[in-house]
This record gives sequence, C-alpha cells and structure tokens, in this order.
Amino acid sequence: MKEAGAGAPRGRRMKDGDRMETARGRVLSVASECVPLLKTGGLADVVGALPGALAAEGWEMRVLMPCYRPLRWRLEQMEEVFSEEDLFGGRGRVMAGEVAGRRMLLLDAPHLYDREGGPYAGPWGDWGDNAQRFAALSWIAARIAREGLSDGWRPEVLHAHDWQAGFAPAYLAYWGSGGVRSVLTVHNIAFQGWAPAALLPSLRLPASEFHPAALEYYGGLSSLKAGLVTADHITTVSPTYACELMRPEFGMGLQGVIAARAGQVSGILNGVDTDIWSPEAEERPYTARSLKAKAENRAVLSGAFKLDVPGPLAILVSRLTYQKGIDLIPEVLPDFIAAGGGLAVLGTGDAALEGAMRELEVRFPGRVGVRIGYDEGLSHLMFAGGDAVLVPSRFEPCGLTQMYGLRYGAIPVVALTGGLADTIINANPAALTAGCATGLTFHPTEPPAFAEALRRLIHLYADHALWEKVQKNAMRHPVGWQTSAAAYAALYRELVA
Repeated sequence: MKEAGAGAPRGRRMKDGDRMETARGRVLSVASECVPLLKTGGLADVVGALPGALAAEGWEMRVLMPCYRPLRWRLEQMEEVFSEEDLFGGRGRVMAGEVAGRRMLLLDAPHLYDREGGPYAGPWGDWGDNAQRFAALSWIAARIAREGLSDGWRPEVLHAHDWQAGFAPAYLAYWGSGGVRSVLTVHNIAFQGWAPAALLPSLRLPASEFHPAALEYYGGLSSLKAGLVTADHITTVSPTYACELMRPEFGMGLQGVIAARAGQVSGILNGVDTDIWSPEAEERPYTARSLKAKAENRAVLSGAFKLDVPGPLAILVSRLTYQKGIDLIPEVLPDFIAAGGGLAVLGTGDAALEGAMRELEVRFPGRVGVRIGYDEGLSHLMFAGGDAVLVPSRFEPCGLTQMYGLRYGAIPVVALTGGLADTIINANPAALTAGCATGLTFHPTEPPAFAEALRRLIHLYADHALWEKVQKNAMRHPVGWQTSAAAYAALYRELVA
C-alpha cells in the first residue's frame, strides 16, 4: 500500500523547519464526544478523564473530536494547526486549544458537522452520511499521527475509541503509519459503524482489502471491524468484557474477529472522576468514617420523589433500554415493594419502558417515583441518598453507575456480566465472613435471579451493623483512574518500545 500519504489528497503540511522530533509520551486520542464539550453516554466521560489520568503517568494526551454546531463558538479562542482542502466533500481544519485543562483538537468541517440535532442523528433519524462524517475524523487523525501538527506536536500512539474512530487504525495501516502505533478501545460492540460496500473507494479504502479477513463485513463495511483487524492492540473497558466478546452471545457477529486477535486483546477497567463524584463534596457531605449525613440525603431524596419507604430505598439511574435490563423491573418490583423497599427512577429511553416505569409509579404511590429525562444534579442526590443502585444489564462493557454506587455507599445490585462482574464483590457468606463484600450480584439476567438478589438486599438492610460494614467496604473500594491509567501507560510503553 501507499506509504506516508503518497497519492493521498493533500492538505497543508508543516514546513521542514517546523518539524520536531517526537517527544516520548504523546498520545492522540480520537473520539466522537468528550466531557465537558459534549456527552451522550459514558464514552464521553472516559475520553474526558483519560488525559488528566495519563498526565500523572508521564503521557501527554490530546483529544481530537468533531466540531459540532454547539461547539463552534469555541473556535474563536483556538488556533489552526492542520488543514485539508478536500475532506470528504469540503475543507476541513483542526483547531487547537485548552478546555477545562484538556488539550483539545476540534475538527472544523462545517459540511459534515455544522447541523441541527445530535452528533449521530438529526430530527428524522441517523445522518445518512455518518460513514463519511466519521471517516473524515479518522482520516485527519491518521494524517496528524503521520505528519504532526504545525506547532510541532506529533504522537507516538493513536488511540481510537469505538466505531466512530475505527477507520483511523485502518488508514494508518493502509496509507502508512509513519512509525505511529495504534490502539482501538471497544466501549460497546453493539454499535459497529456499518456502511455499504459501494462506499469503499470514496472512503479512501483499498479494494484489495475487501475480503473477510480484512474489511468485508457481511457484504458491507464496518468501521469497527476495520479497526479491529488493523490496530496494533485492542482494548475493551473491562477484563470480563474482553473475554465475553469472543463468545457469540456477546460478540454480535465480531466474535471471530476478536478471537483471531486474542493475543492483542486486553481489558482495562474504566474509572470515575472522584473529584466530581464525591460524597465529601455534596451539599450534605459524608464519608466512610461518618455516614450520618447519608440519612439526611435520603430524606431529601424521598421528599424530591414524594416517597415514604420503610425499607431500603433503591435508585435506578439509567438509559431505559432492553440492554440495561429495564424490562425486568416490573416483574421483580412488586415483591420488593411488599417487603418494604422503594424505588426512585431517573432515565430516558424506549417509549414502552418509560411507560412501564410511569405505570409502576401510579401502581405504587409513595413507594415508586419516576423522572423521565436526565438531570446531573438530581443524579448526585440519588446516589447520595439512595441505599442501593440497581444495574440489571444484560451486557455491560464496563459501567460507571455501579462505581458511582460504590463511591457513595449506595449498594450496587448488579447482573454478573462485563465490568459489573469485575467491580462488585458479591455479599455471599464467604465474602461477608471475610469482610470484603461490596454489593450483590445475580446470574442469569432473568427475573427469578434478580428477585432473589432483591430479597438478599432486604435481609442485608435489616442487619444494621452488617449493612453499614458493606457500605463502608463499598466506599473504600478504589474506583478512580489511577490503576487503569497505569495499565494504559504500560500498554503504550510496550507498543513504542
């Protein structure tokens, strides 16, 4: 294949005198969203947290993402550091600046990103040119990796996140890497970036690689598969999820691709920002040493949802989807309510599941409260005041909700899958005797097993001393980025050694 962009559409390169030797410890992170600029899910939290976490490990990370319409006002305070005249139908330029302590690179291509609606869809559904929109992001990422920016910055590692950046490792592999190594992180394999095969030439991909061992995917293209077969290393967001993805029930058609590269696959848990998610920083603060104010938070939470619950007050802060196991709630909740429990719900998603939650609120007044939508402040109150958090996901690559629960002493009740299995120590007799339990797990993800976990929750809550012990265990369990950042840093060092 062509090396270092030979024959590629030309943009502005740095002058020879501008080029600097690559500094040790530079990473270009490529993603479709990043906190605090834009968030639709946990991907943005992870992408936003990594630069700060990796700085402590000696790695400088810059984040490249599209400049969507709501972000355009930021361009006035940023500097152009790269450009290309023909970026899939129009001019594109990369603008650099600092946002909330992060070195950000915004890809300004109005013909692709300056639109009403969300990052992936408009008022009438997914954008029809999503393949080109995110191929452009990947293309520019690969060019920056090979050529560097006009300020002399050039990475040693390109770190691509999910399908939106999946073509970036492929462009490095097929157009020349310039010595830069690539990592692809799979945050959720359910989203694969499928596109028709007819787009192959317009996406600047080689026809010779359109076969099952490379780009071809059930007769079409998948940007995620393209990254999986070309990245130097693949990570997932938990060790258990890395293993699950090699099985048909979790791999969603890509299990064989991942299994074939098992030697280059690893699972690294996500972390949470413990400065933002901190019970010590809430309006009514508390710590693992003194839980008194947690009861005060519960009283405020109960008032906000108009609840009067004699037993454990559980919370559900989630997308309301089948993947998250929300359809199980109506089946298991009546017995939990009868035993003294209550539930506060905050989320949005499938209309039918939203309706099911509202029906529970009508059926159990004073014991179930529901808010459809998302409210960051309210979510903090729910973790601060909730006794338990329910996470009955059918699959969960990592999950942050259960980590927030640990941090706040809201005992997680989770399905035994993915990152949930890797982060929660089940309160079985052995763990309770050893004094290390942090939550409750259940398997399989079906109503009988979930209902049994809720019965165990009722019994645990009734034993005040044991309940407080598990709460304190949970709050002391490390959920920050320190361990995970060290693992990423070790991976980067290994790749560039």
